Amino acid sequence: METLILTRSEVEQALSPTALLDALRGAFAAYSTERSIDAMRVPVPLPQDRAGASGMLLAPGLVPGIPAYSVKVHAKFPGGDPAVQGLLILHDLETGAPLAILESSYLTALRTGLAGALGAHVLALPDARCVAIIGAGVQARSQLAALRLVRGITSVQIFDSSLEAAQRFSLDPTCDGLSVAVASSVDDVLSGAQIAVTSTWAHQPFLFRRHIHPGLHITTLGPDQPGKCEVAAEVLTASCVVVDDRKLAVEMGAVGGAGLNAAAIHAELGEVIAGFSPGRHTPEQVTVFASVGLAFQDLCAGWLAYNAAKEMQLGRWLNLLS
Repeated sequence: METLILTRSEVEQALSPTALLDALRGAFAAYSTERSIDAMRVPVPLPQDRAGASGMLLAPGLVPGIPAYSVKVHAKFPGGDPAVQGLLILHDLETGAPLAILESSYLTALRTGLAGALGAHVLALPDARCVAIIGAGVQARSQLAALRLVRGITSVQIFDSSLEAAQRFSLDPTCDGLSVAVASSVDDVLSGAQIAVTSTWAHQPFLFRRHIHPGLHITTLGPDQPGKCEVAAEVLTASCVVVDDRKLAVEMGAVGGAGLNAAAIHAELGEVIAGFSPGRHTPEQVTVFASVGLAFQDLCAGWLAYNAAKEMQLGRWLNLLS
């Protein structure tokens, strides 16, 4: 059997954001209501002289209706370009044969952005139009682009510890057609914002109770392995907290990173999407979507890219057993 090899640019050509958004919506609901296997994320520490470098194994990804499973291996090198890079391997669910090997940096950024958008869409106020971005990297761009697929965003306010990075973001095509402002502080960037997205490498919280206001929705993405934290415990305990996976949110996500346990969690995103939980209760409530990223998201993306690439005759085929 031959295996399809896809580069980053070929994955980008093959993968439709709107198709993946629909697939993820159903997959989140299925994961929380029909779970057959728990998501697994295995952090892999790398030598300390690599300035925060680490690895990550995500396995296995399973989704009802997809006759494949996935395993992803990632390397994280803060300051690198890209800072996150790796491979996704699709295996036939019946035989284990490798169907495809995909470069996964674009795929990961896209599926993470769309998951954040789904969280914001079900939790943010219906008329939320102003977004605050904290951390102006690749994922921030993915988040804003994904939000624009589900909400009529009109303005974005950007803050990064690097003013140069924030200014670059303000000129990115992702911001085209929006009112754009570069903020000088966390307090400044949140002024008037209805949705806040944090996507940083932070190990200490920078969002505190004094920063939040009634009706705000926060999507926190940075805490995806032990020791990382963006949102303080005092914010989480004052908010309606929705996560992608309860167990992982405590083990290596925003909840555990803030020193809290599962009691701080209101629901999983899939439970809200499926209608098992109401999510936001009142217009004044502050909501938080805390995501670590789950392997089934990669499977959804990889499966769509694999099938579209075959139709588009992208990539190259190799017999790995030859």
